[in-house]
Amino acid sequence: MKTPAPPTPAAAPREDEDARELEPFVRSQDAVELQAALWATRRHEGLDPTQEAAFERWLAEDPRHGEAYEELERSLDHVRDLPDADVQSLKAGLDLHESMAGTAVGPPTDRLHPAGPSPRLASPGRRAWMLDLTRLFPTVRTAAGVAALVGGGWLGWDQGSRQPTYARTFASERGQILGIDLPDGSALQLDTATQIQVSMYRQRREVRLIEGQVMFSVQGDAAAPFDVLAGSTRVTVIGTRFSVRHTRAGLDAGKTVVAVEEGRVRVGGVHRAASPEASGDGAVLTAGQGVTVRGDGRLGAIVSLPADGVGAWRAQRVSFSDTPLAEALAEFERYAHTGLVIRDPSVGALRVGGSFDLRQVGLFAQALPHMLPVRLAPQGAVTVIAAAK
Repeated sequence: MKTPAPPTPAAAPREDEDARELEPFVRSQDAVELQAALWATRRHEGLDPTQEAAFERWLAEDPRHGEAYEELERSLDHVRDLPDADVQSLKAGLDLHESMAGTAVGPPTDRLHPAGPSPRLASPGRRAWMLDLTRLFPTVRTAAGVAALVGGGWLGWDQGSRQPTYARTFASERGQILGIDLPDGSALQLDTATQIQVSMYRQRREVRLIEGQVMFSVQGDAAAPFDVLAGSTRVTVIGTRFSVRHTRAGLDAGKTVVAVEEGRVRVGGVHRAASPEASGDGAVLTAGQGVTVRGDGRLGAIVSLPADGVGAWRAQRVSFSDTPLAEALAEFERYAHTGLVIRDPSVGALRVGGSFDLRQVGLFAQALPHMLPVRLAPQGAVTVIAAAK
């Protein structure tokens, strides 16, 4: 699919400024007519089969959609028939505000509008330019419609850049490790009972970790940073290998744990526009480092990790270090039903340590009486871990 070239990173501040300037304009437009204009832009540039199907669904959602789209197409026929030189003059008007800030802004229009451009106050911006289009082409119902085609697809790009080019939800089952290959070349491994939402945009990539833990191998792309959102935490990278854990049960329940195997990442608050080079709040982790983020977004101390300490679950192993027994048991339960229960809080508070095979919960249970003052008491379908008599 042919799409307008995305702006370079250096142009991002201008795009942000333009987006803010256009916001009142966009809000003033009829929502259906604006959607029709955006679809016109995308169809003019070319749609793949998936996008064409989405367009057909949009048409089928409401009779007004088809009516708005057909009216827009009819009203813009004469715009498409303009000589190339006139179209280029109109397009040039989009960028005049860069060099004419504080002066009247608009494309050269004398040949297009016999009466000449209408007098107006100085207004250096794309919004003023688009409003002028309604004067130039009074038969077109919305300035957005004209800008969509004459403006080189800028409005379609601005709105389209906020829509994902790829969006999928993935979930692994209990006890399953699921491998995912993304279209950008990145590879993900989902641990047991993990759910993620993947969204890829023209200038950024985003994975929202709803539950579980994931090992990321990110394909580097300086023009499209990769963000992982987990609870109150944002992890931003360019290209690296790292794991993120965010679970409601088991180890570090309610917290987010980030561990870097290769490269570096920046960890900070989810609402901050993070970048690996940014300064300010947050922390930069390099290979062999990890950090735990509390539920309120506060970062703990950066810790050093053993060589095999990142994503040990990929080898079906788990390590406990001074871990409450109840928390250790909850971690095993994430992978499979253990048949073990703790009914005495004082027993659940006992501390355990060591490395265990997640597939051998029976061996873990058998080792407990040798490590702690507990006993195993079968009661019907479960085995109670109780205090030793």
